[in-house]
Amino acid sequence: MDASFLDTNLYSYVILPLLIMFARICDVTIGTMRIIFVSKGQKMVAPIMGFFEVFIWIIVIGQIMANLDNWACYFGYALGFALGNYVGMRLEEYLAVGKQLIRVIATKGGLDLVKNLNVKGFGATLIEGEGSTGKVQLIYVIANRDSMTQVLSVINEFNPKSFYTIEDIKKVSAGIFPNQSTFSKLNPLQRWRKGK
Repeated sequence: MDASFLDTNLYSYVILPLLIMFARICDVTIGTMRIIFVSKGQKMVAPIMGFFEVFIWIIVIGQIMANLDNWACYFGYALGFALGNYVGMRLEEYLAVGKQLIRVIATKGGLDLVKNLNVKGFGATLIEGEGSTGKVQLIYVIANRDSMTQVLSVINEFNPKSFYTIEDIKKVSAGIFPNQSTFSKLNPLQRWRKGK
C-alpha cells in the first residue's frame, strides 16, 4: 500500500476505523464463543479460540495506541465490541452447541408424555413428587439443543399450558439422543478421539 495513502484523511478516519471495527467484531465473536465452549466443557476448542481472540486483539490495540488522537478509531473499537457480542450470541444460537435438561411438572398424564417422547426418540424419566397443591409428576428429558423445538412441540401437544424449565448441561455420560449435535458434526477432533 502506498505510504502517502496511509497519511490521508480517508484512511485515518474511514478505512482504519472500519478495519478496527471488523477486527473487533471477529475477536469479540471468538471470545463470546470461547466462553460458551468453556461453559460446555469443550477443552480442545476453547484454548485454540483464545489464541486467535488475543492475537487479533493485540493487533487492534496496537493500532489504537498508534492513533491515540483519532476519535474515529475509538468509535470503531466500541462499535466492533458491541456488534461482536451480538454476532457471537447469534452464532451460538445457530450452532446450538451442547445438551439441555427439560424439566416438566405435570399434575396428571405424565406417563403418556414419557411415551410420546419415547416414540419420537427422546429418553424421558418420570418421578412422582409432592407439590403445593398435591401429587405431581416430574418428567426429565435431556436432549441436544438442536432438538429443542421437537421436544417442546411434543410437550405442547401433551398440554399447551405445561409448566417446564430448561437448563444447560455441562456434561452427560450416557443417554438417548436421536440427533447428533451440531458441534460434534463440526468437530473433527472429537471424531478422531473416538476412532471414527
